[in-house]
Amino acid sequence: MRMTCLLLVAVLAAACSKGKGGTPGPAGPDTTGASVKVNIKVMSYNIRRGIPMNSTEIDLQGTADVINAIQPDLVALSEVDRYTRRSGVTVDQAKELGRLTGMYHYFTRAIAHDGGEYGDAVLSRLPLLDSARYALPVAIPGSELRSVAMVTVEKEGMRIHFASTHLDHLAREENRLLQAGEIVNTVVPQITGPLIIAGDLNALPASGTISTLKQAFTPGCLSCAFTFPSDKPDRTIDYIMYRSAADFRVISYGPVTGKLASDHLPVVAVLQMTRKR
Repeated sequence: MRMTCLLLVAVLAAACSKGKGGTPGPAGPDTTGASVKVNIKVMSYNIRRGIPMNSTEIDLQGTADVINAIQPDLVALSEVDRYTRRSGVTVDQAKELGRLTGMYHYFTRAIAHDGGEYGDAVLSRLPLLDSARYALPVAIPGSELRSVAMVTVEKEGMRIHFASTHLDHLAREENRLLQAGEIVNTVVPQITGPLIIAGDLNALPASGTISTLKQAFTPGCLSCAFTFPSDKPDRTIDYIMYRSAADFRVISYGPVTGKLASDHLPVVAVLQMTRKR
């Protein structure tokens, strides 16, 4: 009988101590579904081979200075030369900008030109997990071919695909419409997960080209500010877009005025992604 009483006292004491000290109490709120906000700063920049506005001389350091001042995570570069006679047969501009900014680089050829290559590139502060080149077609015979430079990176546990492109520059829109359709119908379906595309699209906001891209992407701007020419901008042709609206929230977006290291202004966006813990 004495042993039974002692056991009962011990059980009651243990029950009374629950929720105090180091002993677990009643279960609190479930935090397994909590989310983390991840911000990523991206830039679209047509660098004109490093030639400043109102100049004919290449100044890649000046281009790098603009990028370094903004400190983006990812940069979409348009009009980039690699081993061309006009820019230096030993100069890989994407690689050199990577060196000057301390960023990783990836270049894709749009066309062979002047003894080397001319195309698009990506700079990334984050290690490149993957990269790919996609060729874009033309509808008008003899037009310049275009490309998409795509990389995959990860920030704070969130994997992101980032694409740089430069659509056709001709006044007629046939090439741009075909290229935008190729991106929407061929490139995008191959990509799983959050996707950002940026570049010089040579298309006004109300154009058919932008309408086509909107089938897959959401522009980061609603009323898009002018981006070209950099000294007296009067039109919007440079953009940052994302897929899908469920993956991103725009924290800030717009051109960085007063930057004359190219004939285009750099466009910068801070996009916020949400991931589960």
